[in-house]
Amino acid sequence: MKKFYITTPIYYVNAEPHIGSSYTTIIGDILARYKRLMGYEVFYLTGTDEHGQKIAQAAREKGLEPKELCDTLAEKFKELWKDLGITNDYFIRTTDENHEKTVQYFVSKMMENGDIYKGIYEGWYCVPCETYWNEEELEHDEHGHNICPSCKREVNLIREENYFFRLSKYNDALLKHFQENPDFVEPDFRRNEMLKILESGLKDLSITRTTLKWGIPMPNDPEHVIYVWVDALINYVSAIGYPNDMDKFNKWWPADVHLIGKEINRFHSLIWPAMLMSVGLPLPKKVFAHGWLTVNGQKISKSLGNAIDPREYVRKYGNDVVRYYLVRDIVFGKDGDFSEENLIKRLNSDLANDYGNLLHRTLAMIQKHFDSVIPGVGNLEEIDKKLIEDYDLVKNKFIELMDSYKITDALEVLWQFISQLNKYFDETKPWVLAKEGNKERLGTVLSLVTESIFKVATLVSPVMPDSSLEVYKRLSVNEKFDEKFLSGWNIIKGNKIIHGEPLFKKFEKSERKEEEKTDKKQEVKGMDQKVTEKQENVVTMEELIDIDTFKKIDLRVAKVIEAERVEKSEKLVKLQLDLGELGHRQIVAGIAKYYTPEQLVGRLIVVVANLKPAKLMGIESRGMLLAAKKDDKLTLLTVSSEIEPGAKIS
Repeated sequence: MKKFYITTPIYYVNAEPHIGSSYTTIIGDILARYKRLMGYEVFYLTGTDEHGQKIAQAAREKGLEPKELCDTLAEKFKELWKDLGITNDYFIRTTDENHEKTVQYFVSKMMENGDIYKGIYEGWYCVPCETYWNEEELEHDEHGHNICPSCKREVNLIREENYFFRLSKYNDALLKHFQENPDFVEPDFRRNEMLKILESGLKDLSITRTTLKWGIPMPNDPEHVIYVWVDALINYVSAIGYPNDMDKFNKWWPADVHLIGKEINRFHSLIWPAMLMSVGLPLPKKVFAHGWLTVNGQKISKSLGNAIDPREYVRKYGNDVVRYYLVRDIVFGKDGDFSEENLIKRLNSDLANDYGNLLHRTLAMIQKHFDSVIPGVGNLEEIDKKLIEDYDLVKNKFIELMDSYKITDALEVLWQFISQLNKYFDETKPWVLAKEGNKERLGTVLSLVTESIFKVATLVSPVMPDSSLEVYKRLSVNEKFDEKFLSGWNIIKGNKIIHGEPLFKKFEKSERKEEEKTDKKQEVKGMDQKVTEKQENVVTMEELIDIDTFKKIDLRVAKVIEAERVEKSEKLVKLQLDLGELGHRQIVAGIAKYYTPEQLVGRLIVVVANLKPAKLMGIESRGMLLAAKKDDKLTLLTVSSEIEPGAKIS
């Protein structure tokens, strides 16, 4: 049997899981289910990363031992994956005894091969990222402090005795591997980032700490704790038996794909392959580094209150809807934004209208005119043959795109076919055929649509397993999802259909009355915060403010990334802003009479960054831009292009 080994990153347990960590795991689950559908034996690995300084600090703040904190949070990840229907085959924890022994064995092998030596490390360390940085890699904040190029937080200067990995030794071998295997790292722009690092030359890597005790001790030198990233990367081989069960290991290794977020690309695409070269193991076939997921334009953060539990959306809309939205609306591989409004649009349009409604009206006619029995496809007319030809093209294209990890494109192709099915239904006019008593032709049309929906449900089952299972039940198919159903027709001829409620329920406005009432209150409140266009404020002596009051206002430089008019509004424009270290932010401003969206993109403007959120026409606005207005002329406050987004105005 064909085999497929897929991994997610192991998630750091210094905080609870959220929609961001769930995104990668859902993608992994979709690919694992797809490969099973196509006849592969699959091993899908996920888990938790439980060592390092961040864990020790988080545990200390809660008054717990590190292992206690890890036990609690690892269970929360397991519970969430279960609630989301994730079909992982194993859940690894880096505190597992077997993993710890494997890490020590692996590092010992590196040492035996002459790739580890002792030296003095002096350099910069980022605690939140658990990452060492060279002087030239650092960035600087407005005060001139050295900051991490990844998380933009301050780094610490460290000087201590460490063990080092001769990473530089493998620079040329890695460069050769990248050149000979152009698909090793995807997407291509992530590969190019790694190539630039290789071309500039790798430096040896410090792989131990002496100031930290929460980790795996170095073999033969327990005063040193192995660097958390070295420990974490080895999970991909320890989980499949290395080195104790080599039959199992050889069955699954090398991994077919490591799914990761772009921020950890360097570790997976450069350091991990070099470590494998050091111990003489094959490299993974592919590293796929996807983009970041933001929520309503903002980076996911506990402090911003948007580290949302995905179960909140699952309870509201269903697991399949959340899964579909994540891969349909967010192009896999690129940065994407999670928006509840856009999720509702996808639910109502793609799922309820296009897909669910087609099934509903087709089964209603089979129930009415064929006593709930699928009559089967009979003589074909040209329009029928065209539909079958189109399906074959779509099926092949869908498989090609899924095999290339282009999930978003695969769904786009499939939904184009669903649109064709709806068009076919309308053009063949089965209701007219029924009225004319042309039962044979009616049976062919309805059966062809039903069989096509059956095939769509099979193809989309990795993304939407629950609704696909429901389609199978309604068509009296009692087998599991299988590639064999993707070819041939009249597979379900004679099956008794079950006509029930619509497959997907639209999220109607009536269901959001309470939300809208709240929105209205916030909208009024938000409007009160704006200076009215009809009056000029005169500041009296009684209205003067002191410097402490002024200091409470957080004025920042923001770069306009995107701008668009708000539908059904003559005044409002929705802006997506880059505020540097504060992340992305969405605001709504009444400037449509003065600026077109095209005029706004790329400008550096001034915004109030700590204004309470408000909703204007149901759209959340987190901040307010500043502008000068006199008579009928309004001008935005802008700054020189020499300043970076996020700079504080004082």
